This record gives sequence, structure tokens and C-alpha cells, in this order.
Amino acid sequence: MKLGYVILYVQDVEAAVVFYERAFGLTRRFVHESNQYAEMETGATALAFVSESLAGSHGFSFRASRSTELAAAVELALTTPDVPAAFEVAVAAGAAAVSAPKTKPWGQTVAYVRDLDGFLVELCTPMG
Repeated sequence: MKLGYVILYVQDVEAAVVFYERAFGLTRRFVHESNQYAEMETGATALAFVSESLAGSHGFSFRASRSTELAAAVELALTTPDVPAAFEVAVAAGAAAVSAPKTKPWGQTVAYVRDLDGFLVELCTPMG
């Protein structure tokens, strides 16, 4: 098995794509003409967005993520050599600051923000 996609169910796919472009410098790989599905270039594993309305048609229930509620018990981690700069760019683009950059005991620099839908995004230096 290989991890193929990380898919976030969002209120507005196009808004999520534009936000991730501005906040994190990602580029769009594919946006379906319906604006119900999109993929971002993130390396070997794609980050994808699906509209909540389309996700609801899959035949199962889910709890929608909202910025006004506690973050879900999951995070999306994006690596960068300059976490403080990435944190500032993300916040300027509309991300909610959660935890400013800190160097952890193992030497990694880590910060946290939340995206437009309230998903937790870790900004961190690569390990190894």
C-alpha cells in the first residue's frame, strides 16, 4: 500500500484551492469543472479537496470541519526550511495562528495554523 491522497471535505473547493495557493505556495494540479473536486501538487501524495455536498453523496456521515469549533484530531503537515516565514505568509493569507514557530527538543522547528475550514496545518522543517 502507498498513501495516494489526503482528502479534505470543504465548504468551497475553489476557495480552499486559492487559500492553499496563497497561504502555503502550493499549486493546483487539477480542478474539476464542477468545482466539486480539486488536487494540489504536494509531492508524491496529493492533497485533494472535495465539496461537502459531494462528500455527502458517498453514503456515509461525517462531521464537517469548522473554524469556530475545536480542530479535528488530525493534522496536515507541510515541510519547509523556513517555518517562521511560512507561518507569517500563512497568517497574512488568512490562516488562523494556533502556535508560533518553536524549536522542538529533537531540533525540528514547528508551527501550527488552521485553514479556512478549521483544519489544523502543521508547518515544520523536514526531519533527517
